[in-house]
Amino acid sequence: MTGPAQRGTTVIADKAVRRIAERAAEEVLPVPASGTGRASVAVHGRRAAVALRVALPYPAALSDTARRVQRHVAARTGELTGLDIRAARLTVTRLALSSTRTPPVAQAEEMPDQRRPPRRWWSQRRVPMTVVILPVAAACAAVTADVIRVHATGQGAAAWRMTVVSWLAGHGPGDTSVVVAGAVVALLGVWLIVLALTPGRRQQMPLSVASREWNASVDRATVATLIRDAVGDVPGMDTVDVRARRRRVRVRARLAFGDPDQARDQATTAARQALAACRLGRTPRLKMTVTPEPTWQPPSETPAPETQTPADPQLTGEVTAGGER
Repeated sequence: MTGPAQRGTTVIADKAVRRIAERAAEEVLPVPASGTGRASVAVHGRRAAVALRVALPYPAALSDTARRVQRHVAARTGELTGLDIRAARLTVTRLALSSTRTPPVAQAEEMPDQRRPPRRWWSQRRVPMTVVILPVAAACAAVTADVIRVHATGQGAAAWRMTVVSWLAGHGPGDTSVVVAGAVVALLGVWLIVLALTPGRRQQMPLSVASREWNASVDRATVATLIRDAVGDVPGMDTVDVRARRRRVRVRARLAFGDPDQARDQATTAARQALAACRLGRTPRLKMTVTPEPTWQPPSETPAPETQTPADPQLTGEVTAGGER
């Protein structure tokens, strides 16, 4: 029997795993929403981390569809590649209108009563790290290259390095320029500490989950779209503006016709139902404002029809010129 060292090692490229994950997402999503998935994969030995950005069909149960996509992508990709994929991170980019009115995926099982608090996703802080790393790396590379040049060729140090050393030797802690530079560095350090202690990704809202092996979130813009569509279906609503935050959702609607109190109650009920259907981990507070349009007119009360009594035959008749009946 050939030993493992002689048989060789099989390495699966990240690109191959990414294509398999994208095809797996297309298998579980309907045709109108397929073709929009973009995956990113990081393979580490026998394990792989999969992050997927897809467009989910609308109308459909958002959380149920997201869970179905996550489970299928993780299971299908692991089956075809042989890698250990614990969970697939899913990001909903937009909602795609479905040609069918039936849900594209089967309804998931009921969520248990005991649910763990949802975890917010932590940002990789690529932009702040780039802002900090690039200048520091450029300065270190310049100093290293000059030191190597001095030791290799025997020439003197570069003029810019001598100028920097001379300036640092002639300025103490009490100089204004040194104090300003120290304050800037201190603010930069505070900024990095805040970024390290906060999760970021404020545009995403975690969904309620029942398993510790995966988590899901939805963009606030998607939640705002669902609420805007629900409130827009209320009779009499003209324009609807929704601002979704992590702790509060503000809805401003313009009423074209109808009773304002009744329209406000119907809009509030529709917005709360849309929020409940999202199954967010923390339901934000809802603030509803309904303002009548300038052309709005109060509903007119239709008067009750007057009851006409039958005419008395003795009091009816035609009056002649002479007054006789």
